[in-house]
Amino acid sequence: MQLSDQFLARALEVIPGGVNSPVRAFGAVGGQPPFIAEAAGARVRDVDGRDYIDYVCSWGAVILGHAAAPVVQAVQQAAARGLSFGAPTAAEVGLAETLCRLVPGLERVRLVNSGTEATMSAIRLARAATGRPLLVKFAGCYHGHADSLLVNAGSGALTFGVPSSPGVPSDVAALTLTAPYNDLAAVEALFQARGADIAAVIVEPVAGNMGCVLPQPGFLEGLRRLCDGHGSVLIFDEVMTGFRVALGGAQARCGVTADLVTLGKVIGGGMPVGAYGGRADLMAQMAPAGPVYQAGTLSGNPLATAAGLATLAVVQQPGFYERLEAISGTLMAGLQAAADAAGVPFSTVHAGGMFGFFLRETPPRDLAQAQQADVARFGRLFRALLEAGVYMAPSAFEAGFVTAAHDDQVIETTLTRARAVFAAL
Repeated sequence: MQLSDQFLARALEVIPGGVNSPVRAFGAVGGQPPFIAEAAGARVRDVDGRDYIDYVCSWGAVILGHAAAPVVQAVQQAAARGLSFGAPTAAEVGLAETLCRLVPGLERVRLVNSGTEATMSAIRLARAATGRPLLVKFAGCYHGHADSLLVNAGSGALTFGVPSSPGVPSDVAALTLTAPYNDLAAVEALFQARGADIAAVIVEPVAGNMGCVLPQPGFLEGLRRLCDGHGSVLIFDEVMTGFRVALGGAQARCGVTADLVTLGKVIGGGMPVGAYGGRADLMAQMAPAGPVYQAGTLSGNPLATAAGLATLAVVQQPGFYERLEAISGTLMAGLQAAADAAGVPFSTVHAGGMFGFFLRETPPRDLAQAQQADVARFGRLFRALLEAGVYMAPSAFEAGFVTAAHDDQVIETTLTRARAVFAAL
């Protein structure tokens, strides 16, 4: 028995499903997950000594590559001074200043500990600011596991949400309306019917949780217009896209500015962190400046802020995002060519250092189309790539990522292995 198998057996005795986040269990792709022991650059190594080229990259958090020297050094230095104080520090001020300088529309920001905490807090703020109860979200967009966000799309644009997890009260789910991603007409219908009650629209400006799905031209602009016309708050969930698709995130890339934005992953350089912020008048309502309560003992802790500052210093270097875009484009073009040569239906998208591929002829524009991809074949492709030493996201409905450490040689090695895998698929 391999060490990974032994660790999984032990984990199943003490951790639900043997994992601390469901997708890690490989339930969507079959097989057993490797237990990772260490990582460096673009590669991870499991406890059995097997090496993989990594395209999960801590689900986008690792943008400089694993164990990047500037980040490791910053964390080591911060740790030597103390792990957590529960009190203000200079580093959290520096990180907040950096975020406000780089992210469009970010006039004030609050650091938290996770993306879920950030989106939950932003929605609370939007409801408090508008005095309205309803939230609009999009099928296939994931915004964390807060109760009001664990809601499936209904059978039509005007259908109230139903809980997608036991333990979510139906009364809570009923406060969330859903629409198909990229369907502006459906959102217009929601506003026509319930606009006076809609506090906020929350959206991934580039979706990353039904695979990587790009916004159609005019979609984000239309959401901005609808929110302006009805006095609702537009929230961009950039936990995944922030500093991933561009310096300044998707807002900088698409030219649409939200009222509130949520951030995470990259801004902690691989450490647990989140943030939410936006217009100064909205953020002034957060305690202690205002009446809307949110708190966190470890918010803005020294290790996360040190890692974040070190990471953001590097990504501001000239040409950083142009290179990421080129690398992800080369990878996607190479995978497309390998699939075409093997006669496998395949399509790809990418934005900055974020990418997605689908076992269907054209990229999807919403969840329904994403679900038309060949999921069973994806499982076979995933397992074959993993066996060949290429670690993609273990789900057909997750985005992939490249880092600054994915150089030309890494990409060519990946594509050489992928061509062999597609030929045998």
